Amino acid sequence: MSMVLQIVVCGSIVPDPLQTLEPVTTPAGPGLKNEMMLPAVLDPWASHALYEAANLAKQNPGSKVWLVSLGPKAKLQQVMMTVAQKVPFELIAVDGPAGGFTEASQTAAALAEAIQAIPGLDKSRLLVFGGWESASRGAGVTMQMVGELLGIQDQFQGVDEIKLQPDGSFEVMERVEGGRHQISSCAGAPALLGWATGNLPEPKNNPQVGMLNMRTVGPALQKAKPFKPAATDVTFVSVSLPKQVRETRIIKDKTADEIARELVEWIKQ
Repeated sequence: MSMVLQIVVCGSIVPDPLQTLEPVTTPAGPGLKNEMMLPAVLDPWASHALYEAANLAKQNPGSKVWLVSLGPKAKLQQVMMTVAQKVPFELIAVDGPAGGFTEASQTAAALAEAIQAIPGLDKSRLLVFGGWESASRGAGVTMQMVGELLGIQDQFQGVDEIKLQPDGSFEVMERVEGGRHQISSCAGAPALLGWATGNLPEPKNNPQVGMLNMRTVGPALQKAKPFKPAATDVTFVSVSLPKQVRETRIIKDKTADEIARELVEWIKQ
């Protein structure tokens, strides 16, 4: 027996990871050099969550997937041209900064507000998906805060698999330390799942799915609610790329033990 689910995926856009990113300090605070010129993609962590949500909805006829995305409208429109061809979903756009220098609490509040405004939302059928981490907002707490604001107590992080049972309950496979997985059981919705890499490959482009999705993407972008982070007491003193240190020496007459000992001493410094 299938269950009709309402699956909301939280996912923002990030600069293409193949680009060189250079942090700079702008009048508005830290940012990336030529950020608006950089090509963008859907956050890789959120992508896994979206594909898993679409697969779960496909297995349970009548279920629906929403993608709640916070980012600049112009960039969202560019990215959705590609993402919309992957899986069926309805976009809910929030027009705001997509960088990693926004307080997680403010981002979570904007996402939770957008989710609560979904017409006909039924929390007894609600599953909130998102990335366990993020390529831009890597605080690791945004999804947890979204769940708390929505009153969802059952939360799972580092998820690789979900198995829905006929009675509406489900099992979740979460990553734990030591390269192992923990199997948890949940009585049912509502629940929040922060996805790791999942088990599904990236779906192939489907122009028909893209045309159906684009019918709602345009209107969603037009009525996107603006989000401007409020000023807080948090300040960034500086932003910079990690420094690369390379000290090469060619030595032929040392034993493996001596080399290991020297490496340990160098690391301690």
